[in-house]
Amino acid sequence: MNTKCFTVVALAAIGFFILNSCETPTGFGAATGAIIGGAATGNVRGAAIGAAAGAAAGTLMGIAIAEDQAARYGPPPPGGFPFARRAGTPGFYYSPYTGRVYNLRGVPPGGLTRDVDTGRLFRRP
Repeated sequence: MNTKCFTVVALAAIGFFILNSCETPTGFGAATGAIIGGAATGNVRGAAIGAAAGAAAGTLMGIAIAEDQAARYGPPPPGGFPFARRAGTPGFYYSPYTGRVYNLRGVPPGGLTRDVDTGRLFRRP
């Protein structure tokens, strides 16, 4: 019983790192649900049920986050927000609008940053 529980949790954790889809609310919810379901029940069926419930909750969270971002940033321009260019030093990028260098080490890939000179948004690659 204890070995099965460990196996399920280990497989869920490995899947968590392999898929690396936890950057999305759906992936995070599914992985969390699988780990909790596997740990609570000690079987694969519990992990599957937990993953399904977590994915559903993550999807709902993702919709709420998308609506919040749309209200805060407004609709994206046609073709989407432009990407910054690497400035040579890791974590530093040039704005696509002014060429100003920004320290984006704390911004996740694809995250939005506002150019202070123009007020327009761009993405970190």
